[in-house]
Amino acid sequence: MDSISAVVLAAGEGTRLRPLTRHRPKPLLPAATTPILERVFDQLIDVGVTDITVVVGYGKNRVQAYFGPTYRNVPLTYAIQEQQLGSGHALLEAESAVDGTILVVNGDQLVAKRIISDVLEGHTETATATVGVLNNRDVEEYGGVLLENGDVTDVTENPETDGNHRLNAGVYVFEPEIFDAIRSVGARAGEQSLPDGITELLRSDAIVRGVVSDGLWVDATYPWDLLDVSFDLFESGLVDGRRRESVATSATVHESAVVREPVIIAPDCEIGPGAVVGPYACLGENVTVESNAVVERSVVDMDARIGPNATVVESVTGVGVVVGAGTTIPGGPGDVRVGDRVFQDERLGALLADRVHDRGANTYVPGTIVGPDSNVSAGTTVRGTLPEETEVRT
Repeated sequence: MDSISAVVLAAGEGTRLRPLTRHRPKPLLPAATTPILERVFDQLIDVGVTDITVVVGYGKNRVQAYFGPTYRNVPLTYAIQEQQLGSGHALLEAESAVDGTILVVNGDQLVAKRIISDVLEGHTETATATVGVLNNRDVEEYGGVLLENGDVTDVTENPETDGNHRLNAGVYVFEPEIFDAIRSVGARAGEQSLPDGITELLRSDAIVRGVVSDGLWVDATYPWDLLDVSFDLFESGLVDGRRRESVATSATVHESAVVREPVIIAPDCEIGPGAVVGPYACLGENVTVESNAVVERSVVDMDARIGPNATVVESVTGVGVVVGAGTTIPGGPGDVRVGDRVFQDERLGALLADRVHDRGANTYVPGTIVGPDSNVSAGTTVRGTLPEETEVRT
């Protein structure tokens, strides 16, 4: 293709990532220190995409304000999905903004450019759709695809494990017929599904190709997955994106501090005397790690402050979090409650959502989740899942 138009589906909240998504959508959560959606844009542009239509919904104003009308000189057009009624419905909202063959990807999953380029190259003139698939993946939480001689014979959203389905990577090339296919299949359980639209193409005897690829594919379903996403980025060598330094030039690191690679320390961070950062630590912009504090295997979002002599291990923080002096978050494993489910032995020291203020000298039981705008008094043992604006007292 001389020009490549892409549609990025980025309208969802990411409800299972609450409370991190209480005030911003999943696509703006950090993968290491960079929003997931920004990393998606980078991969698209690196394979030659010339214009991008972004379908936004939950937190749409934040997405539009963050990126504006262009990204890396590529124009961004925004389509609004006012109600989150499924991936097929989201794509229909972009119909008026696109023309001809389109590349479609999810805006809340990290997919390496190798997978995207393989799907683009595998799309033939005779195909109405081409689907990217991966081997050796657990398909139960995601979509599954059956292939026969390179043709897709079945697309299922949540297949049972049978050893035959391969993972639907969420990377597609579509001809315009996909829009009528989505409309004709209608809604199921109140939603219009993109896989159902592909199934409708198959029923009409359209050719749907499947391209088996290999490369980084990671998704954050639950809060602790943000740790795995960042670790996978480190291991793959993609963590720095277009920025090559692991410690930003505008960051300040005291001469007695210790930085243990791999790390990524964003601009305007300050690492105090005797502090230890890393390995596998991701510090967002304007994070302060005070004297003799320890941060390792953690994702600390922007404008956070880790107080003197504090220890933060295997943890995720939101924006503007304060961890007070002498507080200890020793790391997992622990049991984590999300809604009405309990996940056992997850590697999560604690999740502190946006603007949690820890007053210091506290200890967190592994698996603790603290909702946004909560205050934790000094000298407390903190455990369980706490709602937003909680006052935790000794």
